[in-house]
Amino acid sequence: MAVLLSTGPAAMAAWRDALLALDPALDIRLFPEAGDPAGIEAAVVWTSHDMAELRRYPNLRLIVSMGAGVDHLLRPPGPPPGVPVARLVDARLTQGMTEWVLLNVLRFHRQDPEYRALQAARRWEELPAPDTAARRIGILGLGELGGAAARALLPLGFPVMGWSRGPKQVPGVETFHGPAGLEAMLPRADILICLLPLTPETRGVLNARTLSLLPRGAFLLNAARGGHLVQEDLLAALESGQVAGAALDVFEPEPLPPDHPFWTHPKVVMTPHAASITIPESAAPQVIENLRRVRQGAPLINLVDFARGY
Repeated sequence: MAVLLSTGPAAMAAWRDALLALDPALDIRLFPEAGDPAGIEAAVVWTSHDMAELRRYPNLRLIVSMGAGVDHLLRPPGPPPGVPVARLVDARLTQGMTEWVLLNVLRFHRQDPEYRALQAARRWEELPAPDTAARRIGILGLGELGGAAARALLPLGFPVMGWSRGPKQVPGVETFHGPAGLEAMLPRADILICLLPLTPETRGVLNARTLSLLPRGAFLLNAARGGHLVQEDLLAALESGQVAGAALDVFEPEPLPPDHPFWTHPKVVMTPHAASITIPESAAPQVIENLRRVRQGAPLINLVDFARGY
């Protein structure tokens, strides 16, 4: 039985090599060269793969997302009925996201856009020193990624708050939950970071109303999913000065169209869904372990809960 890989050509080759290094006996097939559909036992896929296509494989027993997010696997028609879906929870993936968060929190906190503008204008000007203890950070999502980001920000001296759908506790972090908790946290968040999973409940959570609840001149970081953000509402908030700047890694659609205003907006910093990239050598052991477990009928690790959407 074979494992089907589906993502960009270079990444597929890296995944193939990483999996074969752990189990040289594996039969690895690179989409669209799947061979006999009946021979596919597991599919390791990323956002571009069509879920309807996976219904071609009658013996499919496992689907693995190549990243922490799984919203792409839940798009209609969804995965084949009865086939379990696992996501990746990887230390290097988490580390990469934490680095992106720290980079952009410090970018805005230390007034880097203003200093770059002064440099471009050849103006020697010292700006007022920022007070770290007065810069309140709010994180939407306290799962693996959000929790790690919070723990990294605390030693720098930032007051850190976190919001989740249900109650959660993170040492040193002031936590909020539910709709009332979101309304209570937003007015205190000088920098708002979105690391939520994308579900029907969180789609569009960064909208005109939530942005209006932030302190005037707040900053926004979104490295979760493009569907969390109502782009027109952010553009309006940037224009009015309600939001002073944004760092965006995710968009809807992707790639972002070349005529989109984010590309040239002076208050927007963009990365191309590259905040944290899965490294096959680090993540492959999880795939091998789940393949072993599905063959033995054992519980899977990082199994997606479809009722929760992640």
